[in-house]
Amino acid sequence: MNSLKFLFPLLFFTIASCGGSSGGGTTPQLPPTTNVPITSNNAGIATKIAWEASNSSADMTDLLGNTGFVSVTPGGVSKPQAGILKTASLESLIQKIPFGPDTFPCQLTGSITIEGELANPLTLSAGDIINVDADMCDDGLGERIDGLLAFTVNEFSGDLFSGAYLLTMSMNLTSFQVTTAEDVVTSMGDAMVSLDTRVAAAVSASVSGVSLSSATSTASATMRDYNTLQTLDLGMQPSPYTLNSQATLVSTELGGTVSYSTLETFLGFDTDYPHDGELLVMGENSSARLIVVDNVNVSIEIDNDNDGVVDETIDTTWAELSN
Repeated sequence: MNSLKFLFPLLFFTIASCGGSSGGGTTPQLPPTTNVPITSNNAGIATKIAWEASNSSADMTDLLGNTGFVSVTPGGVSKPQAGILKTASLESLIQKIPFGPDTFPCQLTGSITIEGELANPLTLSAGDIINVDADMCDDGLGERIDGLLAFTVNEFSGDLFSGAYLLTMSMNLTSFQVTTAEDVVTSMGDAMVSLDTRVAAAVSASVSGVSLSSATSTASATMRDYNTLQTLDLGMQPSPYTLNSQATLVSTELGGTVSYSTLETFLGFDTDYPHDGELLVMGENSSARLIVVDNVNVSIEIDNDNDGVVDETIDTTWAELSN
């Protein structure tokens, strides 16, 4: 099994579900930082992990339960059904200053403790702090989470209770551990998440940061200087989404570092893979382009010496790329 299939997407999904930081487990060991030449042998895995890393940001924006959107397949997004506060409503908790610590049992085992300091019990304000501490929490989602995730509100405007607002929050993870049937994922790093729901039926979300690392028992990866923007318009059927992303990606599976950036915005509908878009992955004096043919097929164009001439083309499918 390719362990990076679960690495970044699983990290971001579990943050959206009921995440934490400062939990048990070991600190991820950083992979080598030497730039990697991209060849026909590694172009597939390089484009795969770059796509998965860039597509993961939507999961990080589902911070307040019934807001934002999350990825439900490697190529699609939808409104979430639950979030980190699904056991208890944030709206009810912030009626107290400070609120918490309030502990709530998870669906199967463990618990979540929520506390914070807010300037105003009726809204969020810059400088507000919200801490979510998961203690071996298992909500029946196929994962067990242990640790503390701390949020600080950087900006807020609008109405939290109506669901129409602009919210920017920063968070830090330190040895945040998620256990699944397949592996144990340990993560650390920082993220700045912005969520804009002020336009009816439309959501715009961005996530950026200096460094975000994650490790399983067999692989580790780090995104550096990363920035991703994703949108979803639920006012249309089917619902269109967009994705733009860039980062430096360090991976033990690649044995070093590549960088990636969206050359053409990824476009798709509902939970389908994108039907349009292009992602450039840069290695040492070489590159690979992930070019969308349609929502089933993609091509990978390899430039072995960065002379602008395609040296090899790999035709594949989204499903094959994601396996």
